[in-house]
Amino acid sequence: MTVTTTPHLNFRGDAREALSFYRSVFGGDLVVATYGDMGQADSPEADLVVWGQVAAGNGFRVMAYDVPAARPWSRGDDPFFVSVRGDDVAEIAGYWEKLVEGATVVAPLAPSAWAPAYGMLTDRFGVTWVLDVAAVS
Repeated sequence: MTVTTTPHLNFRGDAREALSFYRSVFGGDLVVATYGDMGQADSPEADLVVWGQVAAGNGFRVMAYDVPAARPWSRGDDPFFVSVRGDDVAEIAGYWEKLVEGATVVAPLAPSAWAPAYGMLTDRFGVTWVLDVAAVS
């Protein structure tokens, strides 16, 4: 039996833009279903994302949706981090260079006491990412 964990990100109107951005960083396929696709064509939220996903061959996967206006929603203060861990510093650095566009760097990508590379940033959508390279034991 195999279990896969996929971060599911909640937005208020930015889900499609965020998913497109993450696809530009990590590659893969983008799939989006809107509220209109689900039978709410007359809704003011018809073009918003009811479910979306980016899935890449390198193992990256993230889902997202736009929380409907009728539901309360807040970005909150660090409600979660998304962790991207690899085994190649160059690959992780490549993702970092794309994610850092418009982001606030919490910890620059650099060697650390526990990993060949570690960095943390909060992207322009308010999502905090931890990128690191697993230490070889």
